[in-house]
Amino acid sequence: MTFKLFLDPGHGGSDPGAEGNGLKEKNITLEISKNIHDILVDEYSDVSIKMSRTGDTYPTLNQRTDEANAWGADFFLSIHINSGGGEGYEDYIYIDLSNRSETGQIRDDIHTAVIKVNDLNDRGEKKGDLDVLRDTTMPAVLTENGFIDNANDAAKMKDPSWITEVARGHVNGLEKAFGLKRKSTAGTFLIRVKADSLWYYNKPDWNAKAGVVHKDEVFTVVDTLTVSGSKMYKLKSGNYITANPDYVEKV
Repeated sequence: MTFKLFLDPGHGGSDPGAEGNGLKEKNITLEISKNIHDILVDEYSDVSIKMSRTGDTYPTLNQRTDEANAWGADFFLSIHINSGGGEGYEDYIYIDLSNRSETGQIRDDIHTAVIKVNDLNDRGEKKGDLDVLRDTTMPAVLTENGFIDNANDAAKMKDPSWITEVARGHVNGLEKAFGLKRKSTAGTFLIRVKADSLWYYNKPDWNAKAGVVHKDEVFTVVDTLTVSGSKMYKLKSGNYITANPDYVEKV
């Protein structure tokens, strides 16, 4: 059975959301959401995704919830950035729900997974009387991914690899909460380096350069990931390398 996710990047268009440190909430929420979308599409089977917006537009709150309800989404995930002088990560379910409810348990899985990767202070799991939580007919969670007016949090938001890690944290939580299955692969395969020299990485992060490989070296690939919108191979050694066919080729 296909899992139907309605993904809601907060704010947009004429509504920038919170602002601080040269950033606008609407832009960060869209980048995180696009990464969530791409990871799910590339790496998981039986997942269907609708986004409330895919560009700099402003659907009203009613339009967002009405579309999710009409589509019959299984889950509504709203991505936001906080402000107001604090720091760190928190997430919300509707105020009338029990922490032991189905929605509360989904929030637990998302919270645990995101906190593992986002390098932010854990502000805890919370409740609120928010439109997108109140007016949806399916379980709904809203996440607040750092404070845009906090210099330390904002510095992370400017790093594309952090955006990808936060997105992957959300995906990991969804995988656990809904039992999502990764796409099956045909097994391992070999690649050969085409470039004269090429960086490899010790984790799925384009900033995590660990060393250089050279032309005609051959490696075994065990997985393919999406990192900041680009493909990366996980190697049998545990390291990572670009999957760009301009630089590597299958043997």
